[in-house]
Amino acid sequence: MKLEILTKSENFSIQKDIISKIKELINFKNLEPGDKLPSERMLSEKFEVSRSNVREAIQKLEFYGLLKSIPQSGTFVANIGVIAMNGMIEDILRLDDPDFKSLVETRILLELKTASLAASRRTDDDLAKMNESLQAYKDKVINGEDAVQEDLLFHLAIAKASGNSTMNTFMLIITPEIITNFQKHHVCDSDLAQRGIKDHQAIYDAIKSKNPQLAKQKMKEHFKELYNYCYNLE
Repeated sequence: MKLEILTKSENFSIQKDIISKIKELINFKNLEPGDKLPSERMLSEKFEVSRSNVREAIQKLEFYGLLKSIPQSGTFVANIGVIAMNGMIEDILRLDDPDFKSLVETRILLELKTASLAASRRTDDDLAKMNESLQAYKDKVINGEDAVQEDLLFHLAIAKASGNSTMNTFMLIITPEIITNFQKHHVCDSDLAQRGIKDHQAIYDAIKSKNPQLAKQKMKEHFKELYNYCYNLE
């Protein structure tokens, strides 16, 4: 059996094609809010793509609030007008696959806000999770091991402590792509990793002391090198 390995760009193109076909299906069948879509199996057969591709497209539309999946029941059209839905889907189809710089810009904007909110809203349990991630990061760096994932787990703990579920979701969405790009561009060299220990500790201390402005400032200082590195990429 010949296995086909799709590149990221090919997979992205397939997903956009499926979204476009789901839009056409909704319009052709005059589906209204609350109406049920065919099953993933039926859609995969109709569109001649894998079920995993269909699932990813549905999840994307669900993220934007256009579809709603209910366990054991199926996927339904969300409570939004057809005109608005068509317009939003067209906007989604025009979205490009984010590049590394776009991801970094988005992450920095999110992190500055989540650090500030976390300093105001964090609980003792949040602090414990942040400290656990911080210690794991320290151990990896001191031992000369790759600590990219531990670094991001620390930042995800801050996002969770912000108490804003939407920001937390955005962080979870862009994190896998950031990990891939960090490894691709070798962003976290030993010097930056060592400095990261001090930076993380300063951010943690500011959040622990419930100082939103200081937490935001320390987060900004933490990303200064990454921001400069990103914009010096050829």
